[in-house]
Amino acid sequence: MIIKRMHKSRMKDSLNDKVFNIINFTVATIFLILILYPLIYVVSSSLSDPLAVVQGRVRFLPVGITLDGYRAVFRQNQIVTGFLNSLWYMGVGTAINIFFTVLAAYPLSRKDFVDRNKFMSAFAFTMLFSGGMIPTFLLVRNLGLLDTRWALVIPNAFGVFNIIVVRTFFQSTIPDELLESAQMDGCTDFRFLRSVVLPLSGPIIAVQVLIYALGHWNTFFSALIYLSTPGLYPLQLVLREILLLNQLAADTGADIADAERRVMLAALLRYSLIVVSSLPFMLLYPFIQRFFVKGMMIGAIKG
Repeated sequence: MIIKRMHKSRMKDSLNDKVFNIINFTVATIFLILILYPLIYVVSSSLSDPLAVVQGRVRFLPVGITLDGYRAVFRQNQIVTGFLNSLWYMGVGTAINIFFTVLAAYPLSRKDFVDRNKFMSAFAFTMLFSGGMIPTFLLVRNLGLLDTRWALVIPNAFGVFNIIVVRTFFQSTIPDELLESAQMDGCTDFRFLRSVVLPLSGPIIAVQVLIYALGHWNTFFSALIYLSTPGLYPLQLVLREILLLNQLAADTGADIADAERRVMLAALLRYSLIVVSSLPFMLLYPFIQRFFVKGMMIGAIKG
């Protein structure tokens, strides 16, 4: 009897597992479709005939494959300038972000730092209240950063949430015994940070690099406010200017046929510009995904 009951219990558990797996697989498949379809639609539209895009005939696969949208994008000389500007903002800005984030997070993770709770409270307070757009603009102007490259990297030197995540990672990953051993050997705090803490913090550093770099690459509103020289525009602002110019030319075109062509080209440009601006990170993310997941789990849950 006992064996029969155990057998029935196992069959019941096995049946429940199968039902759970089916439901889980179905839900995951639905979410996958919801996520992938817009991406596939954008790529297909960027490769389709402009008339098919305007008429809404693109559903899944490209209709009348053409590269006119990409040719129109890369014919613009300012695209290269905007791309290089975005690389500069991303590279320099991310380096500054990581430098200050680590310098702020490490002392806050040390138990022997007496006033760490006071500093942490001061940091956290900035997450609740902001100075506002106009005071921030006046501050940037008074500092002489207006219409310079530094206006996009200095005001956002670090993020408080990122500091909290990195601090939690240090607290949960770097044992106190390791610090005590290093101090007995005469290791200074900066030497310990450089030679021990940073080499052991690869996953969380990779996560922060991705988050900060993505923010700088997608910067738009700050550039729109602080920059007025076209030569300093990041890629996102350049793409906006190209789209607006094509739309304006289509609206004011005297020749009806030329206006129709520009309307169709403007519709095609929308999708081509999305692909161009998103492609670098779409290619980069698969290579650092494992670091991203590991770093976020360790930095956000433990501690």
